[in-house]
Amino acid sequence: MSSEARGSLYLLPNTLGDSVPEAVIPAAVLNRARSLHYLIAENPKAARSFLKRIGATQPLQRIRIERLDHNTRESEVAALLEPVLEGMSAGLLSEAGLPAIADPGAGLVRLAHGHGVRVVPLSGPSSIVLALAASGLDGQRFAFHGYLPVAQAELATALKEIERQSRRHRQTQVFIETPYRNDRMLATALSALESTTLLCIASDLTLGSEAVRTQQVSAWRRKPPQIKGRPAVFLLLAE
Repeated sequence: MSSEARGSLYLLPNTLGDSVPEAVIPAAVLNRARSLHYLIAENPKAARSFLKRIGATQPLQRIRIERLDHNTRESEVAALLEPVLEGMSAGLLSEAGLPAIADPGAGLVRLAHGHGVRVVPLSGPSSIVLALAASGLDGQRFAFHGYLPVAQAELATALKEIERQSRRHRQTQVFIETPYRNDRMLATALSALESTTLLCIASDLTLGSEAVRTQQVSAWRRKPPQIKGRPAVFLLLAE
């Protein structure tokens, strides 16, 4: 089948929380999302909620929504792309922010490229990019590590290692954690990292309770914030 007969795969941005979509997502992007009849979503229930919030112009029951999450087998991803290969455009939607970044959608995007499908990234909030820009840390050289190990001893070891990488390469290190484990992450970081290391905590980005602050670990130790349950991005730069 020629590439002209295929649909496109649109990477749809989602809000980072309960903010009004029109406040953080461009109007043209929302119009594109409203026009699609096929969505591939990390959470179909959340995708339907998103469609309601943006004012979908067609009945939700007419919109096909398929699940793509961390439990989706590689063999199942190809089936998700079949409608696109047959001419139907699709939107890939994460639960929050931009899809395919710290998100299970990357495999589908890679498969789309392999089949010559046009992949269209659309503008919207990315917690990682927003946190890096607001941190004041090095934005020329940075590395994103996603989720670090859960076990405390392994987490402490991983934090010390990325701190060494930061010092060696003068490189900002970015990582995230599941919101309910944020306080545990912070406590481990404040114990494992050097006192002079710069640490930025960016929480509730784009929301009314947004907080972004960068200071040395020694200052955080004197008055650590309570961030359990609040979506957050952590960044460090070793001095």
